[in-house]
Amino acid sequence: MTNIFLLGSTGSIGDSVLSVIKQNPDRLNLKGITFHSNITKAKKIVEDFNPSYIYSDANENLKNFRSLLNNSYEVEIMSEKSELENLLNNKDIDVIISAISGFAGLETTLMAAKTGKTILLANKESIVVAGDIIIPLAKLNNTELIPIDSEHNAIFQCLDSDKITDDVSKIIITASGGPFLDRKIKDLEHVTKKEALNHPNWDMGAKITIDSATLINKCLELIEAKYLFNLSEKFFDLVVHPQSIIHSIVTYSDGSSICQMSNPDMRVPISHALSLGKKRLSIDFSELDFSSLQLTFQDIPDDRDGIIKIAREVCNNEGSSGTIFNAANEVAVQSFLNSRITFDKIYDVIYRTFDSIPLSNSINVDSIYEIDKQTRMEAEKVVKSLS
Repeated sequence: MTNIFLLGSTGSIGDSVLSVIKQNPDRLNLKGITFHSNITKAKKIVEDFNPSYIYSDANENLKNFRSLLNNSYEVEIMSEKSELENLLNNKDIDVIISAISGFAGLETTLMAAKTGKTILLANKESIVVAGDIIIPLAKLNNTELIPIDSEHNAIFQCLDSDKITDDVSKIIITASGGPFLDRKIKDLEHVTKKEALNHPNWDMGAKITIDSATLINKCLELIEAKYLFNLSEKFFDLVVHPQSIIHSIVTYSDGSSICQMSNPDMRVPISHALSLGKKRLSIDFSELDFSSLQLTFQDIPDDRDGIIKIAREVCNNEGSSGTIFNAANEVAVQSFLNSRITFDKIYDVIYRTFDSIPLSNSINVDSIYEIDKQTRMEAEKVVKSLS
């Protein structure tokens, strides 16, 4: 039995993880969860999975949460960060899943990296902003990082590990292109939130769905892949694949290319990672119909080259650049979702903010938080100027 602690249980990744656990009760056990504010959903998780431990940093909600549970479950509820850190080191926990969305997931990912356990990593932003810290920290503590982003997990499967050998010549990360693939950025001023959140293939949370629509999700994935697989950005190509069937491709020096294919379903990479080194888990997936399958590929649209160029710059500069890029994007996306800027201005917020914050080659955890704060303040100024 694998005992799982799920960081970020009420989000879209959490939903997929819980589905995999529910379908494999003889092999997987939900030992603990964190949640922020969705007490109704957290209560349902407790009812369905009966975890032993619950952590929430939203103290104002915990009283209401305890009332909802009405002493009906034997569960330890915590709100102190030191309690969570101790819990993640508990010998009863086998696997930690980092599924908190955005920069908010950095602190718990850092905690998990120190545990010497297996981490299933969905929180790409923590690697984007602190890959220089998290990767060495995990190695120092013999913590195994297994990616569960579909693209990075696909690379992991094609390599049969995170080990890069000299015979790898190129890695291709695919992008669906999102709902606006065939439209120029200059023509996206009047798109609605509903249109932007209507991804053609994936069912995801709001933030990552907008990131997919802008192709910035692919930028974040490029930066994350650079750290996870310890390769220069020059090894990675980004290619639009509208069907989202092939998730990544590894090309070797002899001309062979190996790809990982599946219908777009986050439970596939999650189940793979949870069964690594063991018999594969079972999920109620939709099989590919190869007799009717059509796969197409195309270049990234020219007017998105600018944002890809910044991502490659982040890969080469390291230091504070990932924090600046991520914070500017998070402010821009939230501003669009709050109807403060139009969709096309997301790019402007990132470009102008990234250009205005000085880059630093040397960072630590404290400086990352300070740079994030500084960048968000600058991005807010840009948003106001565009509103």
